[in-house]
Amino acid sequence: MYVPTSFAETDVAKLHEFIEQNSFGILVTQMAGEPFASHLPFLLDRNAGPHGTLIGHMARANPQWSAAEGQEVLAIFSGPHVYVSPAWYDAVEVVPTWNYIAVHVYGRLTLLQDLPTLLDIVQSSVQLYEATFPKPWELNAPVDFVEKLLRQIIGFRIEISRIEGKWKLNQNHPVERRQRVIRELKNRDDQNSLAIAFEMERMLPRDQP
Repeated sequence: MYVPTSFAETDVAKLHEFIEQNSFGILVTQMAGEPFASHLPFLLDRNAGPHGTLIGHMARANPQWSAAEGQEVLAIFSGPHVYVSPAWYDAVEVVPTWNYIAVHVYGRLTLLQDLPTLLDIVQSSVQLYEATFPKPWELNAPVDFVEKLLRQIIGFRIEISRIEGKWKLNQNHPVERRQRVIRELKNRDDQNSLAIAFEMERMLPRDQP
């Protein structure tokens, strides 16, 4: 990923937190000499490996897994994003841009196919995503039904070898311009605009409002 120094985020804990909050990502591998991508939910084990480990699963019917074993792969996690109009800067010789947050993760993929491991992946996923519900659903089903489901998926893990974060939030502009953009975004009522405004405020110098 192209990451100018002013937009680079290198705090691993912050990058891990972002992945956990935006865990529905894109897994990109090579298949027959071409890129192949799947949109998947990921689990993150922060303590496995030097930079953490991603864990996930896909349908066995998905051909991606058949060529992915041992590949150096890419997982992409996207956050809020929004168009920024040059009119908001109240300046000349400026151009439109797009503010956004993204994290790219690289690592070697290992397939996981034994049923106990697959069950653990599914159970962990259910517990994570059901945790915020008033009455969390639990995977309490007959053993033969569960085994039938598990045989229809493939698990994988990716020990992270490299992780890149890009917080593109107008850091290359003077503080006054950034504050104008924040005000404009706060006047909009969509989630992306408000989320980017919040993140831009967090990036302002500490002595600024």
